[in-house]
Amino acid sequence: MQNFNYQNPVKYIFGTDTFDKIAQEIPLDKKVLLVYGGGSVQKNGILNSVKEVLKAYTTFEFSGIMPNPEFDILMEAVSFIRSNKIDYILAIGGGSVIDGVKFIAAAVHFEGNPWDIVAKNAKIDQVIPYGAVLTLPATGSEMNPYAVISRRSLNLKLAFGNPRLYAQFTINNPSVIKSLPKRQLQNSIVDAFVHVMEQYLTYDHGALLQDRFAEGILQTLIAIGKSVIDNPNDEKLAANLMWSCTMALNGLLSNGVPTDWATHTIGHELTALYGIDHAQSLALVAPNLYTVLFEAKKDKLAQYGERVWKLTGSKDERAQNAITKTSEFFQELGIPTTFSTYSNDKTMPERVIANLSDRNAFPFGENGIVSQAETKQILELCL
Repeated sequence: MQNFNYQNPVKYIFGTDTFDKIAQEIPLDKKVLLVYGGGSVQKNGILNSVKEVLKAYTTFEFSGIMPNPEFDILMEAVSFIRSNKIDYILAIGGGSVIDGVKFIAAAVHFEGNPWDIVAKNAKIDQVIPYGAVLTLPATGSEMNPYAVISRRSLNLKLAFGNPRLYAQFTINNPSVIKSLPKRQLQNSIVDAFVHVMEQYLTYDHGALLQDRFAEGILQTLIAIGKSVIDNPNDEKLAANLMWSCTMALNGLLSNGVPTDWATHTIGHELTALYGIDHAQSLALVAPNLYTVLFEAKKDKLAQYGERVWKLTGSKDERAQNAITKTSEFFQELGIPTTFSTYSNDKTMPERVIANLSDRNAFPFGENGIVSQAETKQILELCL
């Protein structure tokens, strides 16, 4: 096990009927900007519920933070905050809205080119405090200091993080799941699943408890996955999905272990270039990445197959069948695992590699084991 430090300052408020606790967490003298995406939080009543709780506050609204939050839109919010001297932000949405708010919070007082926050992980000296009301579990952004921001003019989707960017509090009400479209639930499960795999499926590191944590989340997602999609009104299933998604990427699993993130590195390019949903891109890449990196990941693949999927046989058989099981699981959830479902562009591997090369991204993955050659193999299998 590697050395590590772990501190998570987020006050995680979980349960049904928790919206009314928002006012207990925000000082009354704050000018609060409510940031959300499209019309879903208006249609399902969540926005009105939040506004009712905050009726004694001075509040403003900024909408339009869509999936894969766009830099130019976020900068409009930054200007709005500066003009109105707003000093608190409340994100109302899923991972994209919360990610967007993290960038906004960092950019308001940033001196220099705000894109450097994302592209260069520039130092952040001051942030606007924020809280969050989670409406779509998936990314774990409600309890981590990381974000992913897109800049479509450059065909880029990049991740950044800073310990100043934890939320002060998050409201996590599993009853919101009943209003989610099927596609969002499908994406939610796959997103969380691959988040766990990025921190688990590497090599033997001796951190026994971390492996068991990861395997427990994977087993839970497998057990409830199809059921929660078919029965979004089931509060027990909804609660377990929301907590699993948070635990998948709140920093706990990565303590003391090597991590990969190669699937995300490649998947982000597919989203930036082709508009494929984030989780859909992960479902495309992950099984093919495991296939190409089979020898490097064989030990953990076999362990994963035995413990999570209850597979038997030789190490090679367990490892290979575990990849098949993973792909089948994504398909059973309704997520395609071939690129041709989304596009017929046969030049996709070259385009993705060119984007990664332009950013000097190679090599990546655990121990830098993914080169241009491996990436090309992975992407050709995706076709």
